[in-house]
Amino acid sequence: MSSSDDLIKSIRNGELDKVRALLNAGVPVDIDGSHGQPGLPIAMACFLGHVAIVKALVQHGAKVNLADNSISTSPLSMALRGNKRDVVRLLIELGVKVPESMQGSLNAEELALLRQREKLTPNVETRGRSGSSAIEEIDMVGCYGTDTGTLEADVMRMAREMAAKKKLR
Repeated sequence: MSSSDDLIKSIRNGELDKVRALLNAGVPVDIDGSHGQPGLPIAMACFLGHVAIVKALVQHGAKVNLADNSISTSPLSMALRGNKRDVVRLLIELGVKVPESMQGSLNAEELALLRQREKLTPNVETRGRSGSSAIEEIDMVGCYGTDTGTLEADVMRMAREMAAKKKLR
């Protein structure tokens, strides 16, 4: 049995420690499915509802966004098909792009989380030398698991300040 097969088997069985060990040993996180679509491990973990395994896969480079998240094998589609609401919420927190056509599949809590995330990440023009400060992008995958309370407070403060500036215009 290949190491990729071991990874798939461990995901299917919900064996987080084995998944981590295999990923740390260098097993690729992007294994193609039977139709040639990449991301079989994360799609399977999303469908089965293994939140901790999804987190581990993302930490090792698995992508939550595909070119088209509405296709049936995307992590979001798989979580919705499996009715794994905890995974859907996690994917939204991780920045999955929810196509308009799929927003009707989200429950009220998930839609609120999506709207909150959209409010906190507005389209900001960077003016550089004109005196306005640029907003630093934060790699949430890279800092996953850290205490982000202070960061969240800073983001909320910044969002309030930006809303106040918009009202003054």
